[in-house]
This record gives sequence, structure tokens and C-alpha cells, in this order.
Amino acid sequence: MQEKNCCDGVRRNEEHMADFTFSTLKYERPDFTEVEQLFEKLVKQVQEAASYEGLKELLKKAERVQNKLMTACTIASIRHTLDTTDTYYEKEDEYINNTIPTVMPKFLAFDAAVMNSPFRDDIEKEYGKQYFAQKELNRKTFCEANIPLMQQEAKLTNEYQKIMATAAIEFEGQTLNLYGVQKYFEHEDREVRRAAVRAYSDFYHSNEKRLEEIWEELITIRNQMGKNLGYANFIPVGYMQQGRTDYGEKEVAAFREQVRTELVPLCEQLYAAQAKRIGVDTLMFYDEKRVFPDGNAVPAGDDDFMVEEARKMYHKISPETGEFIDFMIEHELMDLKNKPGKAATGYMTFLPDYQAPFVFSNFNQTIFDMQVLTHELGHAFAGYMAMRSQPIAEYYSESTDIAEIHSMSMEQFSYPYAEAFFGKDADKFRFAHLMDAITFVPFGVAVDEFQHICYSNPDLTPKERTAEWKKLEEKYMPWRKYDADDFFDRGGFWYHKLHIYLYPFYYINYTLTTMGAMEFKKKNYENHETAWQDYLNLCKCGGSMSYLETLRYANLSNPFAPGSVARAMEVAKQELMNSPFMR
Repeated sequence: MQEKNCCDGVRRNEEHMADFTFSTLKYERPDFTEVEQLFEKLVKQVQEAASYEGLKELLKKAERVQNKLMTACTIASIRHTLDTTDTYYEKEDEYINNTIPTVMPKFLAFDAAVMNSPFRDDIEKEYGKQYFAQKELNRKTFCEANIPLMQQEAKLTNEYQKIMATAAIEFEGQTLNLYGVQKYFEHEDREVRRAAVRAYSDFYHSNEKRLEEIWEELITIRNQMGKNLGYANFIPVGYMQQGRTDYGEKEVAAFREQVRTELVPLCEQLYAAQAKRIGVDTLMFYDEKRVFPDGNAVPAGDDDFMVEEARKMYHKISPETGEFIDFMIEHELMDLKNKPGKAATGYMTFLPDYQAPFVFSNFNQTIFDMQVLTHELGHAFAGYMAMRSQPIAEYYSESTDIAEIHSMSMEQFSYPYAEAFFGKDADKFRFAHLMDAITFVPFGVAVDEFQHICYSNPDLTPKERTAEWKKLEEKYMPWRKYDADDFFDRGGFWYHKLHIYLYPFYYINYTLTTMGAMEFKKKNYENHETAWQDYLNLCKCGGSMSYLETLRYANLSNPFAPGSVARAMEVAKQELMNSPFMR
């Protein structure tokens, strides 16, 4: 869309911007029948609109109704993930997931009326072509025959999430959840690390049968969704659900190949150096998180200390980030502490009626906590800026491949402030974090390719699918060794990646956007002011442009172009290879 819409200035809904805290927000079950009736009337009114100004008033009314609905649904969802054992919000979340698909035809009928309006050109002139591109994707990814399938899908993904959230792993005399046990992956005692990974593996192994069944059912359901929409399988629908309009499977496959040829050899070098550094003959999977022989960087204080240091950091980064972090803290829009029953995930969502992002995660007293405070808050900052810059709610959210640039780049912008969080171990944090950002990418593309294999070959048995994952580890992670952990060794590691179950074809976004984040790292070295302005522009423009258009607007490169991976990684590669920790 036109650049003017990327920086229109702050829009505030004063009615909902009054004092509030998330914990005291009132939740009322949405009246879906009322919403349906309202949209039936709106369709007729759009069809009868006599002027563009009249049509715009109807668009605003529809936006208010949808914002109210989304806000209520999001409150229920957040509270469900905060405590998956709370039966009230579990039932509310289930009710919403079952009901939302049934009102989708009303929303799509409204969209169709707008798309067929004689004032369509006026809308596109004001809001840009992405306005209708989004509505076209919505149209292509929904049909009424898929409503019961969407309901089944939600039930299965909720079951997977609950299995993960209620994990109770006995270890070292404690009962730990999945985040809690991962802290021991960094332990100084190699046998403790080995035992912690084994306990983690045993949890998935003990649930293997049901996890196999859930995945089998999800593949069947989603492929049927694709067939109902006229496709051979779910893959094209998955791409459209991620908002992809200007690239497809061919480009993603070419990107994966660049990762294999350019990054896999670099990762092998990094892990070989790590084995030497920590004094082991063969680096096992349970050694991968032990980056330094005398211990990894750990936060210099407790959970509250980390949040307070984050507040100070964001005030130093820019006026915009300072205002943002104060807003998040004042309104209790972060829940970061690890608690029993809390969903084993991390996310950012938002409450449109309050122009408020919400961040959810689980601290575990490792460098992961710093990543939460930069990654998820990077998402939140982008949402905060878009909600105050974009003229319509459709543009509050960007496509998922852009979203991860916000988060991963914020991680890089935080590097100068690492001393505040890690003290004398700040350099350790920076090295380990950057190494992790690079070595993650081959795993990320493996997750993507695994999903393509599963949906393209639905007749594979569960054990054959797991064997396919093992082949992908050999292709993209040839250094990976599990030391006689039979379950992980035969390919069971993929079960832990919740994105495979919950967010199909999302995971490649982390790898594509790593390229953007590394570009921002390079630009930041060259000229901080220019880099930050490009980043701020990226955050403000929200979903007002397609993926490749947004990259161009933020002065970022196309990651699908030949040689793009090598160019994007140039500075990060030099920084790692020249580090004293590599000697």
C-alpha cells in the first residue's frame, strides 16, 4: 500500500485506552448469533451503499464488531493457556473454537459484498491492494464443508497442547514441566545433562502412541480441507493461511537448499569447536546447550529483575520502545513466569479493543529468558506500533513471514545491553545467542520439509514418518548424535515441535526471517540510526503490504535470491569465527 499509510500517526480508541489491567478485564461469552445477524444486515447495507463515505462507515462498523469479538475470544484463549487445568476457560475456549467456523460464512459474505462494491477502486486507492489480497486469501481458504473439520482440528490441537502443558517429569527430586527440565540441558555435569535429555525424551516416548494418532488425524483432516477447496492436499491452503501471496513451494525449496549448502557446513564447524571447547571427544545432543566449559551465561537476577532491566533497556533504545514497555507493564500485558498447568509455549497476541499486545511465555533462568524479553516483546512492539499507525484493523497484523523479522531483529538490537542482564558473562550470552540463531536454521528448514513430506505422502505409517524425520536430521543436522537414546535416535525428536501440530507451515518463517535479522545486524554495525529507522518503518507498516513489498520498504533483501543466505550471514559468520571463544 502507499507509504503514507505506514506512518499516518497515532490512532487511539480513547474509550478503551482508559486504565485497565489484563487480570481485571471482564470476559463475557461472545454472542455469535447477534454477530451473525449484524453481518447479515451489513451485507445488505454494503450492497445498497450510495456513496464511498457511506460505505466507509459500514466498514468501520464491521471492524468494531469484529474487534469486540476478537477481544473476547482472545481473553478466553489467554486465560486458558495461563492455566490449562481451569475447566471454565477450557470450556470457553472449546466453545469459541467450535463456533467461530460457523460464523465465517457471514464474514465472507460481507467481504464478497465489499469486493463487488462499485466503490472498490476507492477502497484500493485509500488502503492499497493488500486490502483485497487479504480478503481473497480468506475466500480461497474457507468453505462450509470444512466447518466440522476445523472443529475437529481445534479439538485435536487443544489435546496436544494440554498433553504438553500438564507434563510432570520427575527429575533430581523435583516434578518439572517441559520448560523446567530443559534448564538441566546446560548443567555442568555431563551425566546430569544426559539424564535430563533422557527424561525429556521419555516423556515424548511415553506419549508416542497418542501423539502418533493425533498427527495422523490432523494430516487426514487438513488434507481433506485442501481437497474440499479443490487442491490435491493441504499444502496450498497452509501457504495461503500464512498470508503468502508472492512466493510458493518452489521458492521455499530453493531456500532450504541454500541453507543446506551454505549453513550446514558452518554449523558443523561451530559444533566441532564447541566439542573441543568443552572437552568432549564427540558432541552429543545433550552437550549442545553446554556452550562453555565453565558454564553458560545465566541471568544475573530473578524473573522480576529481568523484567525491570528490560524496562530500562527499552527506555534506552528509543522513545517509542520506552513508551511501549511502560504500557505493557502498567496494564499487566506480560505473563512470563513458569507455573504448573501453564501451556508449554510462548506467543504474542493482541486485544484490538484496547490496542494492546499480550506476551505469554515461561521463564526458566537461562539465556532463554532474555530471548523471551526481546523476541516476544519484538512481536509485541511491532503490534503496538502497527495498531497506532495503521488506519484499519486488517493491517494490525502482518503476514507471519514478516512477523518473525520484528522479533529476531529486536534480539539483535538488544546486544549492547547484555551486561545489564548477564554482568561479566555478557560476551558469553552474545556468542551463545548468535551461535544458536545460526545453528537453529537447519533445524527450522527440516521442520518445514517434514511437513511437506507428511502432507504429500499421507499413506506413510507413523513409524515411517518418524523415519523420514531421521533422514532430515542426517541431511540438515549431520552432527546430531543422541548417544543410545533409542527414541530420539530413530527420529522421535520431531514430536516436541508444537508448531508441526498447531501452526502448519509456520516454522519456515523463523528461518526466512533469520536472514532479515542478520541483515539488520549488519546494517546496525554500519549505521545504527539508519538501521533503527528501517526497523521502525517495518513495525509501523503492519500488514499493509505483501511479504516482498514489505522487505523492499524496509530496505531488506529477498531471501529467495541466489546467494542471499551467504550475504545475509556474512557479518554474523565473521563475528562467530573471529570470536575468542572459537580459539
